[in-house]
Amino acid sequence: MSDAAGTARAPVNLRRVEDLEAAYRDHAGELERFALRQLRDPGAAADVVQEVFVRAWRHAERYDAAVASLRVWLFTIAKHVVVDHVRHHRSRPGTPTAPGDLTLVTEGAPDFSHDLVTSWFVEEALTRLGDDQRSAIVETYVRGRPYAEVAAEQDVPVGTLRSRVFYGLKNLRHIMDDMGVPL
Repeated sequence: MSDAAGTARAPVNLRRVEDLEAAYRDHAGELERFALRQLRDPGAAADVVQEVFVRAWRHAERYDAAVASLRVWLFTIAKHVVVDHVRHHRSRPGTPTAPGDLTLVTEGAPDFSHDLVTSWFVEEALTRLGDDQRSAIVETYVRGRPYAEVAAEQDVPVGTLRSRVFYGLKNLRHIMDDMGVPL
């Protein structure tokens, strides 16, 4: 196993229950504190520790004591699990994006946030709409231009433009549902 300084004492085989238990006993507390500092969620931190040891067990053959100590290897796994956790939760935001925040679709990218990730999904969903519906939604709903102005520009009656926006938003909601994005 390894001692507190992280130096190897004997070959470790994390497929063996005794070695896995010893690794858990020696490193789980540190790993959980690391995850808690990153995520600020005790439940998520505990999940990270569990996933670290599951991955370590699954990929035990990849551990090489000549390359790094067990502690370093486990913390490397923990770093990846924390990143995976953050990415997963950002790709599935819990709150819908307010209509005013849809301007993120056409403006420069602000800091990495739930709204930004949602805007990427909206942008992708918009590409799946027909040209008429997409143009109607982008010009009126996203850019906030008056219906009469957009209708004149597109050479269609205002009622037609309103129908395109209505059915386009309806189709957009279905597309987003199919993508698994809550709105």
